[in-house]
Amino acid sequence: MSRIAVRATPAGVRHVRAGHPWLFEDSIASVNREGTAGELAVVFDKDRRFAGIGLYDPDSPIRVRLLHSGEPRSIDAAFWRERLSASLSRRAALIEDPDTTGYRLVHGENDRFPGLVVDRYDDVAVVKLYSTAWLPHLEAVIHELQSLLPAKTVIVRYARQALVAAPDDAPAEGAAFVGTVPTKPVLFREHGMVMEADVVRGQKTGYFLDQRDNRQRVRELSGGARVLDVFSCSGGFSLAAAAGGAVSVHSVDLAAEALSTARRNFAHNPSLSADCHHLTTAADAFDVMARLRDRGEQFDVVVVDPPSFAPRAANVAAALRAYGRLTRLAVGLTAPGGVLVQSSCSSRVTAEDFFDTIARNADEAGVRLQELERTGHADDHPIGFPEGAYLKTLFARVSRLSGAGRAWR
Repeated sequence: MSRIAVRATPAGVRHVRAGHPWLFEDSIASVNREGTAGELAVVFDKDRRFAGIGLYDPDSPIRVRLLHSGEPRSIDAAFWRERLSASLSRRAALIEDPDTTGYRLVHGENDRFPGLVVDRYDDVAVVKLYSTAWLPHLEAVIHELQSLLPAKTVIVRYARQALVAAPDDAPAEGAAFVGTVPTKPVLFREHGMVMEADVVRGQKTGYFLDQRDNRQRVRELSGGARVLDVFSCSGGFSLAAAAGGAVSVHSVDLAAEALSTARRNFAHNPSLSADCHHLTTAADAFDVMARLRDRGEQFDVVVVDPPSFAPRAANVAAALRAYGRLTRLAVGLTAPGGVLVQSSCSSRVTAEDFFDTIARNADEAGVRLQELERTGHADDHPIGFPEGAYLKTLFARVSRLSGAGRAWR
């Protein structure tokens, strides 16, 4: 494959040599010619010394997605195999666990595959592209992946920006690169629970795998509990609570289709959910929480796991206000001694700002929070660079303030 020579600015060279996976357009001083998506871009400093090599992406402000930095090396079958082997080794315990057959195999930049994600659901792998720069290398990557951990079916999905830029001869969204396209949701296991993923049309790659460990924590907290699961999507937290012995679970989501999936997930697990009353409500979560509060309803565990509120930096202030409103509603619905579980998946919202927002709004609501735990990503979602950290979750026990001040540790 042809290569394009990229001379980076001094700041860009520092980022590349420090191992950052992105070289932005404004960090490029010059290129030797116009490049096409997926060409190998060799990044040099002003003295023509090698800094790194990556995939050129003319359709993105991230102009080069770095694969390697340091000493020069070839990007070939051996490189892909070595890089994939490292990703699989990090997940060896998950891969060998028969009770969990849904997990992330490749976590993009954090596994040094910038712009590419691979999730596995039982014998189906889903490759999601966040850049068309991967298209010329897709066959080689999938070939090496199949040699290491074969899947019966490999589906190709695109993030919105990549789908818009994809050429006409690229695999279609949801097409099977290996095998045939599933005609129904794929069943997989998570800590023994049978779940389903729509790998062709579902959000992300069909399921939100990053909250797996937090769902297990909720399961451990739910014995004999009344549980409210807000922004429940397909009911992962809801089913985990039922499996943990919850007496009732109320799943709330705006999408009626997602709640249908949640009900099917309960039906897939009759032995785990038979003793739990499961109620679903398809409506705006803020509105439902306000109505429940006004009716005086209380729950022993309240889970609040909203979608990203801050896709851009300009949205951060509004996102923090939304998180604060959710905290005030949630603590009003949590019975004294109950547990609040609140998450943010907005990468632009810092952990410090998120946790401070919860603390401040709980205090304003007259509630004492005893922090139990702060958590982040599941082990198959490692953090390999600062921007790779996005998931933040607080587990806190709720009680009413008896006097001035607050307890927050």
